[in-house]
Amino acid sequence: MPTKPLLSTSEVQGGLRFRGFLSSALLASALLAANASASIFDAPESNAPKASTEPELPGIKPASPLSNYKLGAGDIVTIRVFGEDELSRERVKLTDAGTLQYPVLGEIVIKDMTTGDLQRLITTGLKGRYLVNPRVAVFIEEYRPYYINGMIASAGGYPFQPGLTVLKAIALAGGFKERASKEKIFVIRANDPSQVQQKVDLNTLIFPGDIITVQDSFF
Repeated sequence: MPTKPLLSTSEVQGGLRFRGFLSSALLASALLAANASASIFDAPESNAPKASTEPELPGIKPASPLSNYKLGAGDIVTIRVFGEDELSRERVKLTDAGTLQYPVLGEIVIKDMTTGDLQRLITTGLKGRYLVNPRVAVFIEEYRPYYINGMIASAGGYPFQPGLTVLKAIALAGGFKERASKEKIFVIRANDPSQVQQKVDLNTLIFPGDIITVQDSFF
């Protein structure tokens, strides 16, 4: 029986080299696959900011000092009833008693009411008997004046401006007299039932109907 010829030394070495090359290629492929998987699952997070999933809340603005302003004698208001011109009134001045005349409802005492209070009062008065669903709006067209006296150039009543301070009020009245005290300044608040003078400084806010008194520095 013929015997199978043995491989030569060169053939054996060639086979070993081929096996080594094949093993290296397989190992390299495995490493590349592992790195690719790591790059997919372990990729570092981006530094870019993420979009928020929560809605942003609007900023809350502080309420205006006049948001709860109470109406009084000398204020001028406009009343509008939408779609009903005969029930609307433009630039109505409150009487000294804090009242106004209104169609259908007659004389209304609105002293110490806010514009919202007056709006609800008129809406209630018109609803049912005169209108099914009245839509009423009330606006302050002009505030009552403030008053200033004492050691200033020109005492008297002046139109109120929102944001008015003692310093601005004095400037509008012509400024201090020579002997005026910048520390002895007092205010009687229009909405203070006691009507007691309060000591204030130059940055104090003034409101409609307030009375400012600037005293003499030697008083």
